[in-house]
Amino acid sequence: MLRETADLHRGKAEGILEVPQFEPVLLANINRADSHTRAVYEQHGGYRALRKVLAEMQPPALIELVKSSNLRGRGGAGFPTGLKWTFLPKDHPGPIYMCINADESEPGTGANRILM
Repeated sequence: MLRETADLHRGKAEGILEVPQFEPVLLANINRADSHTRAVYEQHGGYRALRKVLAEMQPPALIELVKSSNLRGRGGAGFPTGLKWTFLPKDHPGPIYMCINADESEPGTGANRILM
């Protein structure tokens, strides 16, 4: 957020953004050697949550968990992921495929390709 106007009048630089401290999640291991490999990903906890979900949860419970987390898509609309998952047919014999669209013809959407 931009600093208050009062700060600007006290001689502070105009237009400087204050960026809050944060802990990277999606790219937390990006600087590790071979972080792009499955072995390194798994050594640092990768797939742990997936294994737990597959072993311990039923699909409706997982959808409710994702809905309650308020997880949103990374596209421009930021559509709620849990809500999107409720649109899948409940009694479909399968298989069900998940499609990932890495290019929505919006500027900068290709920047997310490293996350996939």
